[in-house]
Amino acid sequence: MAAQPIPVIIDCDTGVDDALALLFAVRHPGIDLRAVTCVAGNTDVDGVVRNTLTVLERAGAGDVPVARGAERPLIEAARSARHVHGTDGMGDLGLPAPARRPADVDAVTLLRREILASPRPVTLVPTAPLTNIALLLRTHPEVTRNIERIVFMGGAVATGNATPVAEFNVWHDPEAAAVLLTAGVPITMYGLDVFQRVVVPGADVRRLRASAEPGARLAGDLLAHRPAAPDPDGDDPAGGLGDAGAVCAVADPAGLTTRHLPVEVSLAPGPARGQTLVDRRPRPGEAEIHGGGRERTMVDVALDVDVARYVQLYLDTVVTDRVKTAAGKDN
Repeated sequence: MAAQPIPVIIDCDTGVDDALALLFAVRHPGIDLRAVTCVAGNTDVDGVVRNTLTVLERAGAGDVPVARGAERPLIEAARSARHVHGTDGMGDLGLPAPARRPADVDAVTLLRREILASPRPVTLVPTAPLTNIALLLRTHPEVTRNIERIVFMGGAVATGNATPVAEFNVWHDPEAAAVLLTAGVPITMYGLDVFQRVVVPGADVRRLRASAEPGARLAGDLLAHRPAAPDPDGDDPAGGLGDAGAVCAVADPAGLTTRHLPVEVSLAPGPARGQTLVDRRPRPGEAEIHGGGRERTMVDVALDVDVARYVQLYLDTVVTDRVKTAAGKDN
């Protein structure tokens, strides 16, 4: 008997790689995408809503509700990543405006409604700054009774990208990330240590871009916008899956190697603000021995990933016959 699909809600700031994640979530038979909520991050929140609706259209998604969320972090001003994702957040591909419309409720309301209404506990997948999630947890803490796990793309054990030590999603709203760690449910941190490693070869990117099917072609165009490494044959660059890897980890957790480790977020002003401090020491140090210990959340931290496995999983999912049939009905 086949396993039931995993109920999933994605909170995103679409975003080139958030778009790749949405395409995968819509098309993987083991994922039941119940809702998508939007937050400012890679671009402004209205742009995120537009981009999200566009991707769902191109993917041939069913009636997945989409809601607009926070315009800015809890404390600081919004700071976009348009220099990475393009002026429109979607690689400036010139995609037409979507015919779909967002839900008539805000993101926190939609999150609460869909989590509590799900017949099975939900896996929450934030691929963005965690503002919406923090507001949800503080406003409606009862939702945690129907959350199976939170798999968030954010943080770094080693090197950051927004700063030398801080990853963008956590750095954009460190207070919100700190609130996430108080959720009281199992948490997986899919950070830069694995995020940057899952790369689709240039030959596969070219094949996707040549597809007649709109969703697969969009995946190829998005991957081509974010070259991760030179292609060996010199024609086209390989493309990083980025956020999509976190959704691959939900569908196929065996491809990810994690350790259960204490994690906290640095909130103090200065160069370390937004850093995810991951304690990999085998035993307490002098700070703890001399009374300086702090309560920290235990998190399943991703330390290694089966790159070939996730690349093949992504490609198989985006271009399956099942998907082409469903997409043809919607496009």
